[in-house]
Amino acid sequence: MKKLLFIPVSVSVGVLAGMLGKPVVNQVWGWIDDQDPPEPSHRFAPWWKVLTAAAIQGAIFRVIRALVDRSLRRGFMSVTGSWPGDTSPDAK
Repeated sequence: MKKLLFIPVSVSVGVLAGMLGKPVVNQVWGWIDDQDPPEPSHRFAPWWKVLTAAAIQGAIFRVIRALVDRSLRRGFMSVTGSWPGDTSPDAK
């Protein structure tokens, strides 16, 4: 039951992590180019910029999401005494 309570909180915090990641991506991209990171749908954006922007966005969002998710799980464990997830990588 406790783990079911974790799901909506996790989803909400995931959205928040995505919002936090956007300015970080823009800051890092600013070291590469003075324009906003291009989207794949931008017709005249060079391939190298589109792929570099996607790689930077993916890496930053994954790291921030992992940081936030792990912190949330540790907080949940300290409050409820129950870990919301697998206890080890082999626990499937």
